[in-house]
Amino acid sequence: MSTFSLEHEYFLKRLKKKKFLIYLSQFGIIFLLLLIWELLSRFNIINNFLFSSPSSILNTIVSLINSNNFLNHVLITLEEILISSLLSFGLGFLIASLFWSNDFLAKVFEPYLTILNSLPKVALGPLIIIWVGASINSIIVMSLTISLFITIINLYTCFSNTNTNYIILLKSMKASKFQIYKEVILKANAKNIINTLKINVSMNLIGVIMGELLVSKEGLGYLIMYGSQVFNINLVITSVFILAVISSILYYIINYFEKKI
Repeated sequence: MSTFSLEHEYFLKRLKKKKFLIYLSQFGIIFLLLLIWELLSRFNIINNFLFSSPSSILNTIVSLINSNNFLNHVLITLEEILISSLLSFGLGFLIASLFWSNDFLAKVFEPYLTILNSLPKVALGPLIIIWVGASINSIIVMSLTISLFITIINLYTCFSNTNTNYIILLKSMKASKFQIYKEVILKANAKNIINTLKINVSMNLIGVIMGELLVSKEGLGYLIMYGSQVFNINLVITSVFILAVISSILYYIINYFEKKI
C-alpha cells in the first residue's frame, strides 16, 4: 500500500513538473520574442516608427491610463465579445442539438449553413449598419454572422460522429431520445463542446473588432482605426497587443473550466 502511495506521489510530482515546464516555456517564448523585438528597435535594426517596440507599447498604455481612456476602451470591447460569444454559442448549441434530434431538418438546412458561412462578412457590414443601426447592436450582429454558423457546423458534426455503439446500447435499454442526448451525446462530446467554445470566442473577437472598425467610437477596434487614420502606429500595435492579452486570458479561463469539467 505504501509502495503504491509513493509511486502515485512520484507520478503526481512528475505531472506537476511537466505542467510547470510547459507554462515556463510558453512565457519564456513570449519574453524572448519581446526582448528580441525591443533590441531590434533599440539598435535601429527595424524602424521604431513603423514597427513600434515593447517599451513604446508600455508608454502608450500608460498614456491611455493617464487620460482615463484605457479601461473604457478595453471594457467596451470585452463586453461586446462576451455578449456576442454567449449569444452565438447558446444559439449554435441549441440549433446543433435540434439538428441532431431531427435528421430531416439537418439535411434541409446543411447547404444553407455552408453557403451562409462562406459569404464575405465584411461586405455585409454596410447592410448590417443600415438594417440594425450604427450602434453596439450592429457590432454584435456582425460578430454573430462570423461565429454562429461555424459553431453550428462544428457542434452538429461532433454530435453526429458520436460512437454509435453507445447509442445502440441505450436504445436496447428503451432509453428515450432525450436520455440518449443527455447521457451519451453531451457527455461523449464534453471536450469537443469546450473546444468549440474556444473557437467561438476567438471568432467573436474577430467579429467585434471588424464591427468596431466600421461603426464604433469606442473600443479597441476604434483605437486601431483612429491610430491608422492619424498614422499613430504605436496606438495601432498597442491595441492589437491588448487584444492578444485579452484573447490569452479568455483562453486560459476556458481552459481552467475545461479541466474542472
